[in-house]
Amino acid sequence: MISAFLSSRDPLHVSLRVVREVGRLRRPDAYAAIRRAVAVCIGRTDFRIVHTSIQDNHIHLLVEANDKRALANGLRAFMISATRHLNALRGRRGTVFPTRYHAVPLTTPKQVRAALCYVLNNWRRHREDLAGAEARRASVDPYSTGILFGGWRGLSQFFPIPDGYQPLPVCGPRTWSLTVGWRKFHPLIGLRETPGPERHLPIA
Repeated sequence: MISAFLSSRDPLHVSLRVVREVGRLRRPDAYAAIRRAVAVCIGRTDFRIVHTSIQDNHIHLLVEANDKRALANGLRAFMISATRHLNALRGRRGTVFPTRYHAVPLTTPKQVRAALCYVLNNWRRHREDLAGAEARRASVDPYSTGILFGGWRGLSQFFPIPDGYQPLPVCGPRTWSLTVGWRKFHPLIGLRETPGPERHLPIA
C-alpha cells in the first residue's frame, strides 16, 4: 500500500501475483498477452511503465505516475487487459490477479538502483537463467525489458534485438532518480548480478 500522497518525482516498484489457474507466465503465449497489456498503457501522459519483468507466477513493474489516481488508473488498465488476454489463452473467466497490486515508492537513488537490479535480474534470483540451453546462452532475461536497458555495466549501447523477437514496450523515464540520479551515485548493473531480497515486497 502507498500513502495518500504520491510524489511524481518518485518512481515505484509494483508487484502483481497471478492465480495458479493462469499457468506459468514464462511461456511465449503468456509473454505475448502481457506484452499487449503493457502496450495498452503506452501513450498515457500521466502513467508510464518504464520496465517490466515476467516471472513464473508474478510480474514486476517499474512505473512513474503523476499522482495516486494516475497510478491506480494506469495499473487498472494494465490489469484489465492482462486479465482478458491471459484468460483467453485458457478459455476461462474470472480473476487473474487475486490481490491488489503492491506499490512501493522509490525515494532515493540507492533504492532505484536496487529496484532496477531486482526487476531486470530477477530471473537469476529464481534461477530461471539455468532453465534450459537457450536461457543459459542469454545475457539478459528475454521475459523482461533488459534488452532495452542502457545501464548495464561494460556496455555502451543497447543490445541488438534478435530476429523475430518482440521486446516488451517501454516508456522512457522522466524522473531524476531513474534518468540521472542512480547512475550519479551508484555503479551500473552487472549482467550477472543477482539481486538480494527486497524486504518491502511480499513477492520474491
